[in-house]
This record gives sequence, structure tokens and C-alpha cells, in this order.
Amino acid sequence: MARVKIAYLGGGSSRAPGTMASFIHHGPEFDGSEFVLIDLDERRLAITRRIAVAMAEAAGLDITVTATTDQRAGLTDVDAVLSSFRPGGFEARAMDERIPLKYGVIGQETQGPGGLMMSLRSAHVMREVCANLADVAPNARIFNYTNPVNIVSQVVADNTGIPIVSFCEGPIVFPPVVAKAAGLDPEKLDATMTGLNHNVWSTEATYDGRDAIEVLRERWGDLKGQPVTDLNGHRALHLAVVLGSIPSDYFNYFYFREDLLRELQLARQTRAEVIMSSLDDYWAHYAEQADSPVPTLDPARSRSGIHELELAIDAISAFYNDTGARLPFNIPNAGGILPGFDENVVVEVWGTVDAKGFHPERQRPLPRSVAGITAQLAEYQLLAAKAGWDGTRDDAVRALVAHPLVSSLPVAEALYDELATAQARWLPTRLLGVDPPRHPSR
Repeated sequence: MARVKIAYLGGGSSRAPGTMASFIHHGPEFDGSEFVLIDLDERRLAITRRIAVAMAEAAGLDITVTATTDQRAGLTDVDAVLSSFRPGGFEARAMDERIPLKYGVIGQETQGPGGLMMSLRSAHVMREVCANLADVAPNARIFNYTNPVNIVSQVVADNTGIPIVSFCEGPIVFPPVVAKAAGLDPEKLDATMTGLNHNVWSTEATYDGRDAIEVLRERWGDLKGQPVTDLNGHRALHLAVVLGSIPSDYFNYFYFREDLLRELQLARQTRAEVIMSSLDDYWAHYAEQADSPVPTLDPARSRSGIHELELAIDAISAFYNDTGARLPFNIPNAGGILPGFDENVVVEVWGTVDAKGFHPERQRPLPRSVAGITAQLAEYQLLAAKAGWDGTRDDAVRALVAHPLVSSLPVAEALYDELATAQARWLPTRLLGVDPPRHPSR
């Protein structure tokens, strides 16, 4: 089995205990390996490390776990980097979600202005990571879960020679959303999803051997007039039936924009604010389990469950153990694997993973009914990556106004400047179009 040294960027995040539980769950696949947890929060790093060490000992695994707040030291001589960090924490995400609503624009973690700001913060850190890797671990690979994963991959692929692949469960979990909304068995729906991360569509789909879109249209007719219990799934089903392609339900933000904007404006809390209200309890639970000889994470008191980042862990295992596993991943569109997109654009596709690398399957073109909006998002992705790596305030505004959720240039300029001013402490000065706020204590 693989014996590798893996740095985990974000080792003190609220997902970290579940991520280490997932590595331990894979057991022999990583026996003999070393994990280096890297984060800015020393206390939470210590808790995650204690949980991981106790779990490994209880499972009888030969796994070493260390922790550090020194990024460069933690990256030294690693084989792989698992990247899943959130620059600015949930405080910054709450700004991403709350401030755009004042301008009549949806605020969301990976879409629109919120996604742009997250990408700028992430790229700022990733640039430092890449510089350190070039010096202290020049042969390392990055397995990325830091959002927005497509733009983070685009940034690194466009500007460095460091191998990076990004991951998201979206192509696996989006089709069941539509199947359940239609009252169908998700296990019988087989859909190939491709496009951009969080913005994929089906290019082929069957349900129990039949054309899936035909089945969904039949079910849509049967459901008319019935109460809707899952509005998000219902909207995604509506999109699939009208556009002839099963969507990522993130497209609800685009095709039901006015409805979702109103709902978000009327909501008492944003998604980040909801999560923030639970963080203390998560960490209290993690601290309790860190003192247990056999830590057991409670799904109800853990961030998003007890096994985290499974797809990246599957990919790391497939690469270093040479398994040939079939997985979805985000890589540049080399060779035009996905027709209709430039070869440098990072796309989300299915493929196999073995010791020789990531081998994407050639994709069918996106249906014309959905190709246009996805192509626009690809152009935005390239602009956002440029702004994040070495761009200015003007580059960031150009990216923002290119996004379908942003209605006008005056809105893009005013919105960006307010977000950048509020988040100046997490951004490089080149991205600030106004004087950054002064902090007397700094």
C-alpha cells in the first residue's frame, strides 16, 4: 500500500476531524503514511491531531500525524497536498452572502460576487503555497477541495507547472436531486454530467434503460398541481424538463434568479451565519472526542457529517495505489475532451485515476440549450483566475461584470469596491481600488 507524506491545508477547519476520520476509514490504503496538518488556528489543529492519532491507534494503523501553523515547514518534502481551506473563515463568507443582497444580487459561496471574492482570497493563499512548494517540495501534487475549485485549479494550471486536480461530488449528487423531485428511484438514473464545477449538465442520461428526459417529462406532467415539498429539487426538475438536460441545482440561482433573490433577502440568516451559529458546538464535540481513546464523531454535531472530502481521498488512494478508479475531477480541457471549450479551460469530467495520472473520458458536447450560459461562465472563470493571480481591481471588476448574475457595470463596480474594502485584510493591495481601512491595533 502507499506510504506517502500528505500535507493537509485546512487541518484546523471544521471539516478537518471528519476528513481525518475518512483517511482512517480507508485504513490499509494509507498505512505507513504521514499526515501534516497545516492551519492558522493552533488550538483547533491540536484537537484535530489528537482525534486522528487516537483513531489511527484504535484501528491499529501505522500512521503519523503532526500539526503546524508554519506553512512552509509543513509543506517540506511532501508528496501530496490536500487543499481545503477557507481564507477569511465564515466571517468572510458571510460578507460574500450578505453584502450583494443590498445591490439586488444573489450572494453565494461559489456563484456570482461571493464566488469571485472567495476565489480572490483563495488564489492569494494558493500563490504562496505554490511558491513554497517550488522550494521545499518540487515534486508534490495538489489535490484540491478549496472553493471555488474550478477557479483555484485554473489559477494554478495557468501560472505554474505544479500538477493540480480539483474535486467535487456534484456530478454524483446532482442527478439524484432531480430523480427524487420527480418521485423516481435515484439508483435507476444514470447520467453523465459535465461542464464547469457547480455548473454541469447531463450530456446523456437514462432511467431504467429509457431516455431519462422522456421519463422526467412524463413525471412532470403527473406532478402538476401537487404540493411541492422540495422547492430546490422541483426547480431543478423544471429546468431538466424544459432545457432537455439534467442540471446542477446551482443553476437555480440563474434561471430562478428573482425568486431566489427574494427568498435570500427575506431570510433571517445567510448560510454562513447559520453555520457560524453551530461552530462552537462542533468544536466542543470535537474536543470531547479528542479525549476519548476511541473518538466517535456524531453526524449531528459534526460539520457536514463524519466522513469528509471522500472524493479527493479516493483520488489520492487511486493515484498512489494505482487502482484505476473511475471518478469525476476538474482538469484543463487538453485535447478538447469537452467540445466547445478552449483547451486551457478547467472543466469537470469523468475519468480514471491510476499511477500514471488522471485520464479523462472524451465527452459529448453540451446541448445547445445550455451551452451558451456555460460558455459565459467559462469566460468568467478565466477572468477571475487572472484577477486572482496577479490582477488589479479593474481585472476583478471585469470578471464580476462578466458573470451572468451581475446586471450592470455600475452595480459591479460599487459592489466589488464594498466587498473588497470589507475584506481588505484577506486580499493583496493590488486588488483594492480604494484605500484599505486602517486598523489601529495592527
